[in-house]
Amino acid sequence: MARVVLGMGSSHTPMLNAPVADWTRFVERDSARMQLDKAGDPISYDDLVRRAGPAMLEQLAPERLASRHAAALQQVEHLGAVLRDARLDVLVIVGDDQKELFHDNNMPSILVYRGEAIRNVPLRNRQGPDWAVNASSRYYEPEQPRDYPVDHRLALHLIESLVEQEFDIACADHLPDGFGEGHAFGFVHNRLLNGTVVPVLPLFLNTYFPPNQPTPARCYKLGMALRAAVESYPSDARVGVIASGGLSHFTVDEDFDGVVVQALRNRDRAALEALPRKLLMSGNSEIRNWICMAGTLGELPLRSMEYIPAYRTPAGTGTGLCFASWY
Repeated sequence: MARVVLGMGSSHTPMLNAPVADWTRFVERDSARMQLDKAGDPISYDDLVRRAGPAMLEQLAPERLASRHAAALQQVEHLGAVLRDARLDVLVIVGDDQKELFHDNNMPSILVYRGEAIRNVPLRNRQGPDWAVNASSRYYEPEQPRDYPVDHRLALHLIESLVEQEFDIACADHLPDGFGEGHAFGFVHNRLLNGTVVPVLPLFLNTYFPPNQPTPARCYKLGMALRAAVESYPSDARVGVIASGGLSHFTVDEDFDGVVVQALRNRDRAALEALPRKLLMSGNSEIRNWICMAGTLGELPLRSMEYIPAYRTPAGTGTGLCFASWY
């Protein structure tokens, strides 16, 4: 039978694509958008600044930013090396789509991609300041579209197995002309695999957009069903599963991230399923991808986990970066 031999989770924020000198420039965007506070309620950027107080400026000291930036890039390199050395036959990528491919006229809650290849295309929308465009462009091919192989046979088996396990699964066998995979998937191809070709199996979760986001409990059960599907596949394939995204953002919440990290460390299914849905909105919603991945792990031992609170503005916005591996 096929086996899940590797589990991973990695943040994919554009902060990981930017030089440390650009981290504080994210204020240009953060100050222009409505935020959510740590209770999940809407709040203005200016009110976040007032709540954060002057102590937040200590988090933005150049030496602290440089240390966290270096540590984060080291983790990207570490996970990439583990992934490239794992001798995988297929990598399941659990990621979200932020209206890159799917929109309000068709927003699947759970979708399995079953085409023979998935395309990554150069950044289509190059609007905005150069620093932001440069960071976003690293998710995508620099000049020409590229087709990455997909294990479409395992994808079909996965769809059939999940339906048998009473999941209502959307599926797609190609992308619209001119479009490519979104940033959650491009980060894995262009930053972690970094040129190494491993067939993938893209699994899309609607983490961001109400009203049909899967619950935390549903995400965990999906991961368990995914593992069962892999193990029922008549092959000796070595399968990896990676969660792309997370943890808290745009308001960094170290306490909430700590709850998630501890639950992952302890394999605490009940704690993961009980995470408040109100706190899994906006960027925090990508924690759903980690919950799904956690459901696939079985008895794989935890090998590495690093958490880095990457603040970037006086309001305490940024990303709770997390990187982990089980194998």
